[in-house]
Amino acid sequence: MTEHPISELALHVGLVFQNPENQLFALSVEKDVAFGLENIGMPRDEIRKRVDWALEMTGIQDLRDRAPHELSGGQQQRVAIASVLAMQPEIMVLDEPTSFLDPFGAQTIFEVISRLNKQLGITVILVEHRLDLASKYANHVIIMDEGKVVLDGEPRKIFDSEEARLIGVGIPKAIRLYQVLKRGGIRLRSVPLTSEEASQLLREVLAHD
Repeated sequence: MTEHPISELALHVGLVFQNPENQLFALSVEKDVAFGLENIGMPRDEIRKRVDWALEMTGIQDLRDRAPHELSGGQQQRVAIASVLAMQPEIMVLDEPTSFLDPFGAQTIFEVISRLNKQLGITVILVEHRLDLASKYANHVIIMDEGKVVLDGEPRKIFDSEEARLIGVGIPKAIRLYQVLKRGGIRLRSVPLTSEEASQLLREVLAHD
């Protein structure tokens, strides 16, 4: 970050704000998604192709002519993601993109982000506190405390660590259940990240008893 100007970083790194209303300002979704491309002087035909592609990837093709201020929070967040995605960044940074959404809307956003990561190979850096929803999509976790990295590694290992608990991280409920069962003498085959995983692992234990 200190070695490159913002104008250069913007060609490789896309940032999605916590509140999408701070990122959307045009009169239509289509214009918002096209804004970044127009700023770098991309040819009109290429802009049209990228906008169509970004809207399709985020599942909001039917919203292209709508005014962003008329949309729901989840729809606005997908528009914000599409506007960054159209730039085809190598890295996408999202600052708590689900903080204004209900659990269903948050899960929808996480699924969109996960699909972009898997299908397009975009590196996704997600700043998030809703770990119950986010943990199953992550393959790497970094925990910071007072501005310093204190834990860095695989999600199951990090969330199950004593250090994470002592720092006060909101450990996913599935892992808290795993820890309670472990203290009670019931050992699951692996550390679950979701309630579905915990349920399956617990059924395996009960089937053997």
